[in-house]
Amino acid sequence: MNTAHSSFKPVLAGIVSSLIFGFSFLFSKVALDELQNNTIQMIAYRFGIAAVVLGLLKLAGVIKISYRNKSIAPLLWLSFFYPFLYFIFEAQGIRYTSSSEAGTMIALIPIAVTIMATIFLKEKTTLLQWLFIVLSVGGVLFINLMKFEAQSSLTGILYLLAAIVTSGVYNILSRKSSAQFSPLEITYVMMWTGALIFNAIALGQHAVNGTVDQYVAPLANPALLQAILYLGVLSSVVAFFLMNYMLAKLEASKAASYWNLSTGVSIIGGVLILHESFYWYQAAGIGFILIGVWGANRFGQKQKPQPSQAKAH
Repeated sequence: MNTAHSSFKPVLAGIVSSLIFGFSFLFSKVALDELQNNTIQMIAYRFGIAAVVLGLLKLAGVIKISYRNKSIAPLLWLSFFYPFLYFIFEAQGIRYTSSSEAGTMIALIPIAVTIMATIFLKEKTTLLQWLFIVLSVGGVLFINLMKFEAQSSLTGILYLLAAIVTSGVYNILSRKSSAQFSPLEITYVMMWTGALIFNAIALGQHAVNGTVDQYVAPLANPALLQAILYLGVLSSVVAFFLMNYMLAKLEASKAASYWNLSTGVSIIGGVLILHESFYWYQAAGIGFILIGVWGANRFGQKQKPQPSQAKAH
């Protein structure tokens, strides 16, 4: 196999998943506006559609997934941390802080992942790689601090710190699970776990409010349906598969550097689609992010792939 070609594919997966996640902020905003900021309902729809799509593809034979002679317990643990805990903590963190503060905190995920990968996966990180990871994170911090709006509370900060930790744990568990499961098998369990848990919570809320008959009614709204399809199919099925594929092929410390690309994509998407203003500090921050991601991958130590690593279907 051509080494250059095989190493390019996980990089491409990281770039494409970042593009998808970057634009997901726009569609999440649309969905939340249509649902009167009912975050749980939006997440329930998102993972519900993702799980149904994967289920239909499996039944049609388009994708092949088998857990024969495998214990899916590691994948259930992975799914418990991400998407379940992460989305809960992130949503609560955003509720008690400003968007700038939330963005600043979430930007620290690559650093948390790199530290965890060093401790738990024994990955070697070069000094240059650390410098470029910090540069990438610095680009996001710079953008958010330039538009900083103080609205913090200790509760919000603690929720965001919990989101950072759970995201780091997901990266480590996905990397370890790739030795036994394919990226598609990992994604399948993640989507179904998210769908079952969040829809159970959403239905419970409707039951308490006596509005169960209105559970699916909002999906008749074309604007909401379009946003949910993007979030469910592209942001969940496609982007998470690409992330899990990337984590199967790249060290967690390298893969995590792609998280911050979505910040630049969301800014560009806002400018092009929502006609938002574009400021010099955003251009500078995006430049830092791009250079940081490139350097983190360029100067990281090359490690041998896991010998028992599952192949992508």
